[in-house]
Amino acid sequence: MTTEGQQPSLKAIYTSEASGNDESGDGSEERPVRTLLQAMKIAGSEPFPTIYGDGKDDEIKVRDASAHRGKRVKLFGWVHFLRRQGRSLMFLLVRDGTGFLQCVLNDELCHTYNALVLTTESTVCVYGVLKAVLEGKTESHVDIMLDNRHLAIRGETHSKIMFAKSAVMQCFRDYYFSKHYVEVIPPTMVQTQVEGGSTLFSFNYFGEEAYLTQSSQLYLETVIPSLGDVFCVAQSYRAEQSRTRRHLSEFTHIEAECPFLTFDEFLDRIEDLVVGVCERILKSPAAEAVLELNPEFKVPERPFLRMQYSEAIEYLRTHNITKEDGTFYEFGDDIPESPERQMTDQINRPILLCRFPAELKAFYMQKCADDPRLTESADLLMPGVGEIVGGSMRMWDAEELVQAFQRKGIDPTPYYWYIDQRKYGTCPHGGYGMGFERFVTWVLKRHHIRDVCLYPRFVGRCKP
Repeated sequence: MTTEGQQPSLKAIYTSEASGNDESGDGSEERPVRTLLQAMKIAGSEPFPTIYGDGKDDEIKVRDASAHRGKRVKLFGWVHFLRRQGRSLMFLLVRDGTGFLQCVLNDELCHTYNALVLTTESTVCVYGVLKAVLEGKTESHVDIMLDNRHLAIRGETHSKIMFAKSAVMQCFRDYYFSKHYVEVIPPTMVQTQVEGGSTLFSFNYFGEEAYLTQSSQLYLETVIPSLGDVFCVAQSYRAEQSRTRRHLSEFTHIEAECPFLTFDEFLDRIEDLVVGVCERILKSPAAEAVLELNPEFKVPERPFLRMQYSEAIEYLRTHNITKEDGTFYEFGDDIPESPERQMTDQINRPILLCRFPAELKAFYMQKCADDPRLTESADLLMPGVGEIVGGSMRMWDAEELVQAFQRKGIDPTPYYWYIDQRKYGTCPHGGYGMGFERFVTWVLKRHHIRDVCLYPRFVGRCKP
């Protein structure tokens, strides 16, 4: 007890956010102050007394946080990550072995001694009111980690992922060169579209409208008369609004074009690529890192399941996989990511999904001879990730190609050089594009595609 006008013993100072008052409190148990800053002012210089905070808050684990929303709680843990924003705001990502929780310190709390000397891996006890992340927002700690990606990539897991990713890319090049493909380097600033105008990034190119490339396919097709089988590794860009765990606005695109082959041979090429690269991964110096990250990784068994689009529609119906409104998918419907992945995970083997309706695919895809409603097209679906490859046989008749432009409402004039390919030494040919990050996500069994990107770019994220 202290009498009016006396200072409390410096053996202990009490604080309470619930009942303390910095103006009238003196730091005693009966008259606590509200903030640690005021407690430090009372304490004066070292040696510091013991400072007690509220002791009646519910102690929780992160795994149980959702059950305590809106309540004041206490949490013990380690500082996994911290970021100071200005003089009056701090973000802490605290882990306790059961999960991660973002903590926000503001105003006077940022100026306390403990806050000023706080570092990564400090042990802490934090008090505060739990609040849910706003609906439609990404988890705050994810944004903090991405803002500080330049530091996060120094971690052991991130280092292993980047090392493994580099080795996987080398395995792709080894595969292609062993099959006598020639690598080419196409432009990424273009004035044509490949996958639809709605996903184009446009910019002013010396007074003309230009775009960041969606795909290098058209340019690869121009090279096959002189080089035969060709491939490229280049960045592609899609202005998609999708914020899923497999979509990026900028990604590494592995593409190939091959002359003089049939549709069945085209499907064989995709299957051989995936199996051949996986075999090389397990023989590479990165095999140990890959297996540490994904102990279950193995070369997929041949043959891959070949399923027609119409069979996929029937599969969804018979397995009661419906649209959001509860109705079944019908022939002609685009199969979205969620039901596609659900089907793939249930079958649990690579699927070459082929012969899509023409209205669902790009203008340049060759029609099926036995059913002109369909195209000689294919997507490769992998368990856990979904689509990682898309491709088709290409139209090789100039007149048919011009008609395809017109049906899609595309002015063929800027594509004169592409149409010329059908006028001078045309031949049956096909090609495909693989999202390299999606492939690595599958190999390493990562939950989110951003985990395998050095600096991921997706809707709402273009830094650092």
